Amino acid sequence: MSSEEGGFGLTAAEKFFGLLLLIIGALATYYSFTSAQALGGFTGLFGFLSIVLLLLGLALIFAKTE
Repeated sequence: MSSEEGGFGLTAAEKFFGLLLLIIGALATYYSFTSAQALGGFTGLFGFLSIVLLLLGLALIFAKTE
């Protein structure tokens, strides 16, 4: 097994988990702000945390793996 094969596997895994985090973050953002009445004062906290997930997903998708 060459280092190129391992590099491709790591890159694919990184992109996959980035996409997964992006989807989870988008769903969490949507549900955080559409159910603001049920969350009450915690809407901002959950909104912030879901946006962090979105940004982490984007960072993993656009990061260059060496």
